[in-house]
Amino acid sequence: MTAHAKLSASGSEKWMTCTPSANLEAQFPDEGSDFAREGTFAHAVFEQEMLTYLNRPVGPLPKELMHFDSQELRDYVAESVAFAIRRIEEIKLDCKDPVIMVERRLDFSVWVPDGFGTGDLVIVADGIVEVMDLKYGKGIYVNPLENSQLRLYGLGAVNELSHLYDLFRVRMTVLQPRLHNFGTEEIHIEELMRWANDVVAPLATQAWFGRGEFVPGEHCTSCFCKARYTCPARAAQAVAVAQQEFGPLEDAQPPLPESLSMDRVAELLPKADMVIDWFNDLKAYALKQAVEHNTIAQGYKLVEGRSNRKYSDQDAIAAKLVASGVPEEVIYERSLLGITAMEKAIGKKVFAEVLDGLIVKPEGKPTLVPVSDKRPALASAASAVEDFNQ
Repeated sequence: MTAHAKLSASGSEKWMTCTPSANLEAQFPDEGSDFAREGTFAHAVFEQEMLTYLNRPVGPLPKELMHFDSQELRDYVAESVAFAIRRIEEIKLDCKDPVIMVERRLDFSVWVPDGFGTGDLVIVADGIVEVMDLKYGKGIYVNPLENSQLRLYGLGAVNELSHLYDLFRVRMTVLQPRLHNFGTEEIHIEELMRWANDVVAPLATQAWFGRGEFVPGEHCTSCFCKARYTCPARAAQAVAVAQQEFGPLEDAQPPLPESLSMDRVAELLPKADMVIDWFNDLKAYALKQAVEHNTIAQGYKLVEGRSNRKYSDQDAIAAKLVASGVPEEVIYERSLLGITAMEKAIGKKVFAEVLDGLIVKPEGKPTLVPVSDKRPALASAASAVEDFNQ
């Protein structure tokens, strides 16, 4: 079983922004998901591949996660392994004997109570230590610049290794192959230490003891805060925004869109997302409480949702139909696997080589996003309108 720190590096953006959240989250069970378990399996594959490259003993993959194994996952992990090996080979050009550690525990408890994490790959060369962190998810782009999780890993590496090696700089690299993101931040150790002493340590102390103010924001959802469903500060923010913009909730009469200027629309859009996210989380929480704990909100009841008919046994259905004289060509249909399923079935490499030139990617429908989004803006508003109306 993997240990989890109360003030984890992965949750640092959350507890450094909203210091009381760590204590509030402690009241809730861990939110396991197939996405997280798939990521755990990807890390195990990465560890295996790196140990094989380094000619070190390799342990078995976790049996309970083998159903996540696929050619697609192997290909993506292979991209990260290839990047890591290229970096090691580059370092060897200047440093004949770099120290390379796989799945290295990194302790930064000097600044964060009980603070520790795991460096997927740690490389020590002349005057520099690099920590690489594999991110198999693709839902959220991980920016390596001023990333608190990566910096805490770098801090842990310095704390663990600086008494053994002369280190002057720290390099922190994210490996996010499904978004083709292999970004790096490199800073001087003195700068990292200033950040640790002046920023991290004071906030960690507040977070450990549950002090400070609750600060709702994007981190509630992007960092998967376990308390986001019932957090009073988040609820108060959403209700306050709704009341401020649309009047009291009991008789809210939002103005017609035609009456809003584009400047006013621009003001409302980010607030609308925040309120909608909160209401969606509230509905999800109420349903979970009703289903799992039989705790039903007053004025509501649990009913059976809509359902579609399905075959109880497809083989038995087919056998009976054929036995009754219905031709097989009538009851079966043949279709090509979809692109995602095909790539997963045969692997990215074979898919790219065999189907080169046969895969097209139509332009996506225009969608409105904040300017911070990584995608480039459409060059022509007129073409966007034309695409939208097709």
